[in-house]
Amino acid sequence: MFKNLFACLMAAATLASVSTVDAIASDRYGQRPPVVVGDSLTAPWINQLGRRTRVVAPISGAPSMRQVAPVQQGAAVNGRRIIRYAQPQAQPVSINRQAAQQSRQMDPRFLPQVVDYQTKEKPGSIVIDTNERFLYLVMANGKAKRYGVGVGKPGFEWAGTHTVSSKKEWPSWTPPKEMIAREAAKGHYLPNHMEGGPANPLGARALYLGSTLYRIHGTNAPWTIGYAVSSGCIRMRNEDVIDLYGRVGVGTKVRVI
Repeated sequence: MFKNLFACLMAAATLASVSTVDAIASDRYGQRPPVVVGDSLTAPWINQLGRRTRVVAPISGAPSMRQVAPVQQGAAVNGRRIIRYAQPQAQPVSINRQAAQQSRQMDPRFLPQVVDYQTKEKPGSIVIDTNERFLYLVMANGKAKRYGVGVGKPGFEWAGTHTVSSKKEWPSWTPPKEMIAREAAKGHYLPNHMEGGPANPLGARALYLGSTLYRIHGTNAPWTIGYAVSSGCIRMRNEDVIDLYGRVGVGTKVRVI
């Protein structure tokens, strides 16, 4: 009898223990305790892991990481503190230098190419469209080789027809007195004379137009091609004016429109 009673008591105790464990487990996982994040997680070595956002001990049913909006360091989302690992900052780059490099890139549409071109001018003639900033070397069969050019700035535009009176490689430059005075008034002081070379603003080649002071010439500032920047001369990239120089001779007709 005592053995049966003891067995019944043991069974009842076992059932009570299981119920208590289930209750504790249910309570433990039913409502999780708050998570405390130590300062060690913001230690410098953590900052080298790269920029990302981490939710510590996410709550069941919380939005996924892709749905969590950016938050500030130490802010709380759904009752949990957020740690943002800092991205190591790259070495600073000069914004001015980047802007200067970008501004010195010529628009690709001004690169030389053969195009369809209808004109009454004979093959071998040159037509310069100062509005479009293109120079056309007329070819046969309605074609032309087109080059991008820089043209006269406002107040220095001109139009007319001339012939190539002379050609020079790596020409020297003697600025007119009017140009020297005009630039000096702006604080830019020009030399009275400059020998030919890479630093010379006339570039690698020059085609002189009639008896005027105008020329088709190269430039040491190729990023100005496509713009109205000169004092009336037609400027080209050095490689382009060298190509044109080899294709035309003295006496070539040049029409500027």
